[in-house]
Amino acid sequence: MTDTNEATVASASCCSTTAPRPEITDTGRHNLLDTAGDETVVCAVMGGATEKKSAEAAGLYRDYEGARYWFCCAGCGPLFDADPAKYTA
Repeated sequence: MTDTNEATVASASCCSTTAPRPEITDTGRHNLLDTAGDETVVCAVMGGATEKKSAEAAGLYRDYEGARYWFCCAGCGPLFDADPAKYTA
């Protein structure tokens, strides 16, 4: 048994509900899973949700027959390229 109380343990936990510490959470990286503030679309190949802005910045999109299709990962582009009609029907 330790001398710490439950509140102290909770605030030190990675799963705590207390406010995050900026020195830990501010890494300067964009959280690709955080779609707040940008339009979310469905990946044309896998069907998962993806953020338009992030996908475009990473080159995870294709234009086909006048429409733009976004992808959730780098593996989806080559699959789309091999048979675009399959994913746009």
